Parts: sequence; C-alpha cells; structure tokens
Amino acid sequence: MRSLLLTLTLLSSATIFAQGTPKNLDELLMKVKKERIENKKQLSARESKFLKEKKEQASALAAQKRELKRLEAITAQLQKKFESNEKEVGELENSLRIAKGNLGEMFGVVKQIAGDFKGQFQNSNISAQYPGRDQFMANLAERKKLPNAADLEKLFYEIQRELTESGKIVKFKANVVTPDGQKAEKTVTRVGAFNLVADGKYLSYQSETNQILELPRQPQGKYLSMIEDLEDANSGYEAFGLDPSRGAILGMLVQAPSLMERLQQGGVVGYVILCLLALGLVLVAERMVTLNKEGKKIKDQLNNPGSVDESNPVGQLIQAFENNKDKDLETLELKLDETILKTAPRLERGIPTIKILSAVAPLMGLLGTVTGMIGTFQSITLFGTGDPKLMAGGISTALITTVLGLVCAIPLLLLHNVVSSKSKGLLHILEEQAAGLLSKRVEKKA
Repeated sequence: MRSLLLTLTLLSSATIFAQGTPKNLDELLMKVKKERIENKKQLSARESKFLKEKKEQASALAAQKRELKRLEAITAQLQKKFESNEKEVGELENSLRIAKGNLGEMFGVVKQIAGDFKGQFQNSNISAQYPGRDQFMANLAERKKLPNAADLEKLFYEIQRELTESGKIVKFKANVVTPDGQKAEKTVTRVGAFNLVADGKYLSYQSETNQILELPRQPQGKYLSMIEDLEDANSGYEAFGLDPSRGAILGMLVQAPSLMERLQQGGVVGYVILCLLALGLVLVAERMVTLNKEGKKIKDQLNNPGSVDESNPVGQLIQAFENNKDKDLETLELKLDETILKTAPRLERGIPTIKILSAVAPLMGLLGTVTGMIGTFQSITLFGTGDPKLMAGGISTALITTVLGLVCAIPLLLLHNVVSSKSKGLLHILEEQAAGLLSKRVEKKA
C-alpha cells in the first residue's frame, strides 16, 4: 500500500512540474498539498471499490461452492442409479442371451430348410405355374434377422403346396418359347413336379430365366403319342412316359444321337462299310433268287425223270449221260464230271465275294477306329485332358466304325453260310445223280 502511495505522489509531482513551474516555495508546498489531498481521495475511492469487488467475489465463490456441493450430491445420486441400471442391464442382457439362444436355434433350422427348398423350388416344374417361390426361400435363407410369424407361416405353406402339387396333374395357360425363339401362349399340362407337356410335345422349365421352353429334340414317337392320350383324357388312367429325375433322363434321351447321326459319325470309312454291306446283301439276294430257281428246276426234273429239260443242271447231266452212254465207263464218268464242273460256277458265283466282304468289313471298322483314335489323341495334345467329354466324344465316334464293321460282318457271315449250304446242297444233288447214272450203267453191263 505504501509503495502504491509513493508512486502516486511521485506521479502527482511529476504532473505538477509538467503543468507549470511554481514561482516560490509556498506555491510549491500549496500545490503539493492540494495534489496530495486529491490523490488521497482517489486512493480512498479505489480502495472502496476494491473492497466492494472483493466481497462480491467472495459471495460468488460461496455460491459456486454451494452449486458444487449440489452437483456433487446429484452426481453421487446418478452414480448410484447408474450402478443400479448397469446391474439391471446385465440381468436383461443375460435374459436376452438365453432367449436369443433358443430363437437362434430355431432361426438356424429355418435358414437350413429355406436353403434346401430354394434349390428344390428352382428346379421344380411347379414353379412354372407358381413363379417367385425360390426368391422368397433365398431371401429367408440369407436373412440375418429373426423371421416373423408371417414368414414362418408362408414357409410352411410353400412346403405344403409343393407336396400337394407334386401329386396332381393340372393344366394352366403359359407362354412357351418354341425352338425358333417365338413365344406362344399354350395350355400346358403339368404332371406333378416331373414333366411339362403341351400340344403333344415335352417342355422344359428354365428357372434362370423363368421361361418354359419346348425341347428342340423330342424323344421317340411312342412317347409323343402318350402325351396326346394324356391331354385328351378327362378321367381314368393313361400311360405316360414320366421322367422321375425331373428332366435329367429326358435331357439325356433327347441328346442321344439318332441312327443317321451315328452313321454320320462314322465318316468316310463308315460309308464304305455300309456300301460293302449293301453290296453283300445284293449278292446274297441274287444268289438266293438264282439258287431257288435252280433248286425248283432240279426238283421238277427229279419229279419228271421221263422228260429231260436241259435248262436245269440235272437235265444237262441226264442229256450228257444219254449222249455218251455207249462209251466206256471212265469216259462217261469224265463227261458227267465235266457237266458238273460247268454247272458249279453258276451255282457258286458270288459266294466267295460274300465271304470276303464279311471279312473285310471288320477290318475297315478297325481302320476307322484307329484313325479316329489318332484324331482324339491329337485333340488331347492340343487341348489337354481337362475336358473328359472331349475324349469320350472322340472315342465314341471312333468306335462307331467298329460297330458298323461288326454289323456288316455278322449278317454277311451268316448269310454266306446259308447261301453256301444251299449251293453245296445243289451240287451234292448233281453228284448224287451222276453217281446214280454211273451205277445204272454198271448194272446194265453186268
């Protein structure tokens, strides 16, 4: 405080000297006193103001302390409530965990069932009549939150509808995509969950595009006639070509190549084998006709020994005997043998060729198989063994020629035996007749 007063005095003196210089000591003393009184008044005012502010600050501090105590009391109360709530939350979380455990197990079962039936609904022909079922199952199988009662009821309903509709034969209107890409509204007959048919043809349901397609290739005609009978029937029982695999067997059936496609797979070698078969059958037919005619003539000649007909081998043999019966026995035997030898080529013509064709055909088939296998191994060299269908298809094509060779050889070999036996039978008749004529000549001389 004293230093403050000294500072103020000095400032006042400096001010006095700054305002004007006193003329004598009395003026200086009076001026100093006057300034001192003014400074004292200022200091007193400032001190009063300071004391007043100090009281106000003390009052504010006391108020803040009271507020702090109040807030501390509220904090303590909230802390107790927080601890109580935390304990209650722990108990509720434990209850929720137990409840979620039970519901989670049910949710897992629901997701599993929905996932299993999603694939079944996608491939089911019933979805062609009731589309969109697989989307609901997919959504339910991928959902992360618990299903509600409506979802569970719909799940049960869809499963029950699948079971119920699997035992029904119903008709409904639907757009069918034809093999040329055109859409046409047709009356589709659904046989359970197995087959779809319309207008006497089998259909296929594509779940990816939700379309019903007409199979570009249909099975054999007997199955198509069953479809027509089924569509025309109103009651009772009808035979039907049912596919229990829901399209898999039917797909393989229509993918199986036809007879003409099999023949085309044989290539050039296959066509050569077929030509050999055709040539062999022509020779067999010609031989059968010729031998039957000759056999009929021989039979007629044997039934009428009195009249000699030289248009048949037996008649020629009898005529040769009559022309040379006066000659010696050895010459007569040679003449008869000559007649038989002249007749034999006409009876045996073409039979060795049939035998050769039956032997060449399997060799040609083996040749085609070997060349086909070479092509298959070349494909394996280029593309590797990653695609088993490529190898299987090449091997299957290569074996076609072997099959064709055997198909050609087996009947030709059997027919050759038949024709050869018939020819040998006629020659045996000639030799028998020649021996009989010679025996009569010997009996006459004796």
